[in-house]
Amino acid sequence: MARRASVEPVREESTLAASTLQIRRVAGALGAEISGLDLSGDLSDDTIAAIRAALVEHQVIFFRDQELTPAQQVAFGRRFGPLNVHPYVKGMADHPEVMEIIKEPTDRINFGGGWHSDMSFLERPAIGSILYGVEIPEFGGDTLFASQAAAYDALSPGLKKTLEGLNGVHSANREYSAAGQSAQKRSSMAVAEAEGMAGEYVHPLVLTHPESGRKALYVNPAFTIRIEGWSKRESKALLDYLFEHSRYEAFTCRFSWRKGSMAFWDNRSVWHFALNDYPGQRRHMRRVTVDPQPEVRAVGAAA
Repeated sequence: MARRASVEPVREESTLAASTLQIRRVAGALGAEISGLDLSGDLSDDTIAAIRAALVEHQVIFFRDQELTPAQQVAFGRRFGPLNVHPYVKGMADHPEVMEIIKEPTDRINFGGGWHSDMSFLERPAIGSILYGVEIPEFGGDTLFASQAAAYDALSPGLKKTLEGLNGVHSANREYSAAGQSAQKRSSMAVAEAEGMAGEYVHPLVLTHPESGRKALYVNPAFTIRIEGWSKRESKALLDYLFEHSRYEAFTCRFSWRKGSMAFWDNRSVWHFALNDYPGQRRHMRRVTVDPQPEVRAVGAAA
């Protein structure tokens, strides 16, 4: 008899003592909605620490009924780290860190469709993404999230041991090539082709979260192209299995957007998938992406 994957339990609904945040879990594997907070204001260090703690615990957190200008979204994102300027998608003129993710009624392709982890194709990948809903279709346009920590926990001890010490090769070349889905999204977004320009970077197949210490799978169908030291043919069998396993329904949650909603997810342990199920309608989102803190070299270290 086939065994169903198990999901590690998550702590029950809680209130963070450091602020007035009310936290309500939305699914078993990941996800929580936070209320009682205006993100446009000057938030205290204690409140930012509480939000960070909620993000680490729940992996993706959601806010409702926010009113944020691009400058306010940038200010909020910078409380968690330096912000990324996307190498292939042009940001706003006044705020290059802000990506405007727009699907017009006549567009057939959406940006962010398909399971992926943002920016894993960089040498130092982004740690988090903050997406804000400006204009939401009357129906459809939800975003799915999948816990890669839950996906790792559900693996057999034997496969966990096999994966330890293996690395994945990540690149933007495939997704941002002329035939790639992201590069085709041009009618309402300035997306550049990266074919032949993007490098290849190596990351562990199993990532240990630097704040929680919890292990998670770190591969994704968009940007992981092979296993280091393996041929593409050899890599395909294992990667295809991990891709299929990692989107198992019990590892996921689903967020239905409203105008003024915001999602903040941890790219170190979460996949996401923007659904393209709202034909003939407009969807307008704004995203900032949090990079890791710059590495500090020891005095006298070689450049």
